[in-house]
Amino acid sequence: MSSRSLPEGLLRAANEDHIDPVRASAAAAPRAHGADRTGRASGGAAATSTGRWRDRPWWPWLKRGLSLLFFLAVAWLLFTYASNIDWGDVLDSLRNLPASALWAAVGLAVASHLLYSCFDLIGRRYTGHTLRTPVVMAVNFVSYAFNLCIGSLVGGVGFRYRLYSRLGLPMATITKIVSMSMLTNWLGYKLLAGILFIVHPLALPPAWKMGNHGLQWVGAGLVAISAGYLIACWRAGDHSWTWRGHEIYLPPWRMAVLQMAISCLNWALMAAIVWVLLRQQIVYTDVLTVLLVGAIAGVVVHVPAGLGVFEAVFIALLGHRIAETQLLAALLGYRAVYYIGPLALAAVIYLGMEVKARRLRRRAHVGQVP
Repeated sequence: MSSRSLPEGLLRAANEDHIDPVRASAAAAPRAHGADRTGRASGGAAATSTGRWRDRPWWPWLKRGLSLLFFLAVAWLLFTYASNIDWGDVLDSLRNLPASALWAAVGLAVASHLLYSCFDLIGRRYTGHTLRTPVVMAVNFVSYAFNLCIGSLVGGVGFRYRLYSRLGLPMATITKIVSMSMLTNWLGYKLLAGILFIVHPLALPPAWKMGNHGLQWVGAGLVAISAGYLIACWRAGDHSWTWRGHEIYLPPWRMAVLQMAISCLNWALMAAIVWVLLRQQIVYTDVLTVLLVGAIAGVVVHVPAGLGVFEAVFIALLGHRIAETQLLAALLGYRAVYYIGPLALAAVIYLGMEVKARRLRRRAHVGQVP
């Protein structure tokens, strides 16, 4: 069962104990850009529609049923993920790694997850909601850890809808937060990959008999897209437009630069984990390039956590330069410190937030966004 096959209705399980979106919108600090009136209008319409549903006698049962389906889907995806891991190989690879390399990898993983947990703070600036910084970072961390292991639909999207709505945010606001976080992640990817493909193209295996000119053209296109986004934000930033019922927002150019900077740094930290676990036997920029290729390959194939795909990309592109056993050991160590460890912590945090959801909702809001 893949995350793609999950019905979209599972996301609405997040609405249990949902507070009135009109009150939540009124408590939010005013936004600086022109989308504020549109957001309030859509929030009011959503509140009216939701209010009609909540008056129906079957509404509480529907919420409980959808919540149960959401939990069962998460449990099934976690079981599927765990059953595809050779835990003996993971433990052996960790035992064989030098302690210094392992602890350096753990430190880099902590730094990367903390940095990614700040992505939703940009969404808070965009929407003007009033959740406190630690709460936003906790929701972001939980959703990212599950996203890495069970896929973006349930992890990156489903958990945000579930937790943010439990904390009182309306659906329209959550959608904007999710969109801004995804945009931030891939903005940095495009810029970093584009520069690497142009300046330091990866030396392909000799058996491939291919040059790097095609990769350089791809890099030029990615850099052009990134530059175009920055120019658009500089010329018309902090404005929104409506196109076919969808709001399109361009942030101020300073926010766009921040988006690219923190995303580039996060991708760089992820590559540094693999580089450290490989004991610096491969040039860092080559490891970074292969990781970026492996990340997009995992998205295209749409396998949760990129199981098998990520490793196959590394073996195909670096297997002629380092022993395959050592490469696989490093990649298993990477999964342990960046995927499995954070997932275990995120599961504990998520259960705590579910148990204390009502109390958190009362304490999570501040009067104004800092």
